[in-house]
Amino acid sequence: MRVWPGSPYPLGAHWDGLGTQFALWSQHARSVELCLFDAPGAAPAALTTALRERTGWVWHAYLPDVRPGALYGYRVDGPWEPAAGHRFNQAKLLQDPYAKALCGPLRWDDALCGHRVRARAGGDVPDPRDSAPFVPRSVVIDDSFPWGGDEPPRTGWSETVVYECHVKGMTRLHPDVPEELRGTYLGLASEPVVEHLRSLGVTALELLPVHHRVSERALVERGLSNYWGYNTLGYFAPDARFATGDRGQQVVEFKTMVKGLHRAGIEVILDVVYNHTAEGDHRGPTLHLRGIDNASYYHLDPADRKHTLDFTGCGNTLDAWSPHGLQLLLDSLRYWVREMHVDGFRFDLAPALARRGREIAHLERFFAILRQDPALARAKLFVEPWDTTPDGYRLGHFPSGYAEWNGRYRDCVRRFWRGDPGQRAELASRVSGSADVFGHGDRGPFASLNFATAHDGFTLADWVAFERKHNEANGEGGVDGSNANWSRSWGAEGPTESESINQLRDRIARNLLATLAFSQGVPMLSHGDELGRSQRGNNNAYCHDDETTWISWDLGARERALLEFTRRVLALRAENPVFRRRHFFAGAQLERGPHKDVVWLRPDGAELSVDDWHSAGVHALGMVIPGEASTEQDERGRPQRGDTVFLTFNPRAQAVAFALPTPGRAGVWEHTLCTATRPVRVLRGRSLRLPPHSMSLLTWRSRG
Repeated sequence: MRVWPGSPYPLGAHWDGLGTQFALWSQHARSVELCLFDAPGAAPAALTTALRERTGWVWHAYLPDVRPGALYGYRVDGPWEPAAGHRFNQAKLLQDPYAKALCGPLRWDDALCGHRVRARAGGDVPDPRDSAPFVPRSVVIDDSFPWGGDEPPRTGWSETVVYECHVKGMTRLHPDVPEELRGTYLGLASEPVVEHLRSLGVTALELLPVHHRVSERALVERGLSNYWGYNTLGYFAPDARFATGDRGQQVVEFKTMVKGLHRAGIEVILDVVYNHTAEGDHRGPTLHLRGIDNASYYHLDPADRKHTLDFTGCGNTLDAWSPHGLQLLLDSLRYWVREMHVDGFRFDLAPALARRGREIAHLERFFAILRQDPALARAKLFVEPWDTTPDGYRLGHFPSGYAEWNGRYRDCVRRFWRGDPGQRAELASRVSGSADVFGHGDRGPFASLNFATAHDGFTLADWVAFERKHNEANGEGGVDGSNANWSRSWGAEGPTESESINQLRDRIARNLLATLAFSQGVPMLSHGDELGRSQRGNNNAYCHDDETTWISWDLGARERALLEFTRRVLALRAENPVFRRRHFFAGAQLERGPHKDVVWLRPDGAELSVDDWHSAGVHALGMVIPGEASTEQDERGRPQRGDTVFLTFNPRAQAVAFALPTPGRAGVWEHTLCTATRPVRVLRGRSLRLPPHSMSLLTWRSRG
């Protein structure tokens, strides 16, 4: 086979229509070998060739006889000096960190580790066994695809409704999706699923990780897997789990999914895990970065460079401040935007990416750098604003242009509706867009990604049915998963035949959904919550690829009613711009023209005083948003004046009578929605009786 010198750029394997360019960066390597294979698994390499050209620490070659579908890997030789951070071992077959597809499973064996696992010298002895029989192969792909004028929807923030979902779990049990497509990228873009999403008003899918991942050894040995996908092996490769083939077919099917969703007006957001890789701590396997240049890609303990620093709970942390760690991250992001046409990203454990050593250094600066990249300038960017360390909680500290998962919103609305005292002032801040958290640095309400549930934690159905987690099936002794669930079972732990308990649970669930829909900010719905999805009390079901996590589409009367309610509240949000403001309220005590932005009322009709806000009881709350007070425009310059609304919140176990405010012009209050009763179309009289544990929406209709 012919081998030509090639070029140091671009990194990875690139088919140009005539041959394939290979390039791998490693500063500390002594030599690099490219291995080509005919098949995955234990088959020996069909060809091994040294990459003799090196330019700027990039080892490269051009092979004119290699075509798409070819399988390959690298062997990298260099110093074995763990104390200096170097863990080169030429016996280990390494995946290309820039591979655009991976083929074949990872089969756990001690030979995957660069060190002798059972060595007495503390793991500092290199293991000479070949790891090739146990690792996936990188795949050369053809990047061409018939996009056919595909255009990103570019939905404005004011119109965005996010739906977090798992590619497989969404469709694995869907009876109307063709059986061969269930659990796949193509199934997610199938007509039944798209119609379901559109009926909800969803504008963006936030996909749990779809970068190629592997399952941790401990999970595999317990007969489980890393179902969620937060254990990345390939930052450029779509996970082959969700495709019908793995020799590049996953790339084609992912692009087909994106194209189909775009046609339906739905954006695609990827949950990305750049904070760590599947190689774990210093005792973990040597799969790619560790064997390519461990000291350059990972945060290492300056006191003992044999060990990795762990800010993620997964054993290692990618050093995104190092030049080539940052390049890997940015090249991956650019690829997914430019070549795969995705519309945005959610950065898992985002503060870990801004670490310099043990410190979070220049968090705003680092993420501003990402935002300034031309490929990312128009992408939707979300962050999980915490990592696993005591100083890693950084909600509200990210720069303009990012929406942050608002954990304070989740905790507050849960505590308010379960009846905790002293939550009224906090709730007012959260439903107003959390200006106390994000009202700085040229940020607005859309900096707050509001959610009540997510993949991590109780589902909505479980939040109203369980007071403690039930994670025994995870095999971790019940210690995994959060204990701060702010949940309540309302009379029985778990499923019950009690009609009264089930009715109350459904009402509380509707309260959470309505609060989410009518809050300022960007709402996110967790997959299956609108269908009453339960994980049987497991609040950390990351390792279950079965009916525990798959959505059931076999709906009873309760589930159908919840679905219709969810559609209703999100439709009301879409119809009335007062719920989708681009700027924060000026405040209850400030005037904006002849009208106030928002008025907070006690049940007796009086505006809340300072003492009222600080009262520690379990209190009801009224919120008036005048439609005329808004002089805003949406992102396309369209006027955003809506209807005046009166929201009432009653977390008490007793009914509350709310005095009806008078907007100042002739009209009537239309009872638009109530979570406890069928609303009355037009209210007569001067008060509204709000049932226990319920919420109501009234809309002012002018006369004449």
